[in-house]
Amino acid sequence: MSHASRGVHRSRGHRRASRAKRWAIGIVVLAALGAVAWPVINHFNGQSDQSDQVTYGQQASGSGGNGGGSAANPAKTLMPTGPQAHFRVQNRLPDGTTTGVVTLKGPKSGFTGKVWVWAPKQYSEPKYARSGFPVMVALPGGEGFPYNYWMGTDLKLQATIAKLSQEGRSLPFLLAMPVLNPNDKNYYDGSDIPGQPKMGTWLTEDVPNLMKANFRTLKSRDGWAFMGSSSGGFSGLKAVLKYPDRFKAVIASGPDIVPDSPLWAGYGAAEQANNPEILAQKLIARKGPDVFVDFQVGTLERTVMPKVDKFIAQYGHGPVKTRLLRIPGGGHDAKSYVKGMTDSGLQWISAHMEGPTADG
Repeated sequence: MSHASRGVHRSRGHRRASRAKRWAIGIVVLAALGAVAWPVINHFNGQSDQSDQVTYGQQASGSGGNGGGSAANPAKTLMPTGPQAHFRVQNRLPDGTTTGVVTLKGPKSGFTGKVWVWAPKQYSEPKYARSGFPVMVALPGGEGFPYNYWMGTDLKLQATIAKLSQEGRSLPFLLAMPVLNPNDKNYYDGSDIPGQPKMGTWLTEDVPNLMKANFRTLKSRDGWAFMGSSSGGFSGLKAVLKYPDRFKAVIASGPDIVPDSPLWAGYGAAEQANNPEILAQKLIARKGPDVFVDFQVGTLERTVMPKVDKFIAQYGHGPVKTRLLRIPGGGHDAKSYVKGMTDSGLQWISAHMEGPTADG
């Protein structure tokens, strides 16, 4: 039986449809891309130039720091804190930028998993050498293990950000692309489910701290966002609503709206503490801070659309700033969501965030 089938059959009866949708995003991407997708998997298995180390402008040795010296605006920019990670090349883009990968043992969560990272060309430009850059944590759907499908070149997430940022339609985001789940047996809802690996802490503390250790970032929450599809969309939405003091915005594509991992059984209070509906209600009650949620749903996602519409109607007011992009002819798949981000999603979220500041 396939992993997808196992996951569906393990879900509780009334949750099967939602979990099936979450598996579908990984399956549809692989099926739709066919032979194009398989090199991404092969790269993960070592058939690439992963033996090469990439430093993204950090010092070649030492525990941290950056060759650019002090920050141009110390009040806004956080220079790399170290320790420096040993990123290996995963793939190279036509514009000369590189996606790297590292195995991170999360100091906060205790979970060990892979994280892929990417920096746009602007990061290496002399005029930005002392400026922080915004970070987007990009989460996959499906099992999200042992790889994150956004790290490949086939879906063109990096290429899209590169192009739109050069055109002034997107900020030049740094990308962090971690594994979403600790295995392919269950979904963990991007949360610290009691007795399970602390995937919430992994996504909201360990992965951001990795970026702070190795890149010039922004101190303010204005420089931190999530992007995710399906179950990754749920995890990103939940993270922004739960920690609005750390993260300002999210692009949530075809997301689940409420927790649905079977591992929550017996932990109702903890489950509700990770429920975006409850979190949004609490954020509205305390009147902020403002968060910006860009929902993307394909017009063919007939079961997802009503749930997103309901969330926006009930909670899309006050500090919860929402927008819904209906992608014409779009399905529950990553290619549709990249199209939405290209058309307007990245531009909308960039308008509410902060970018790098050039010297001079």
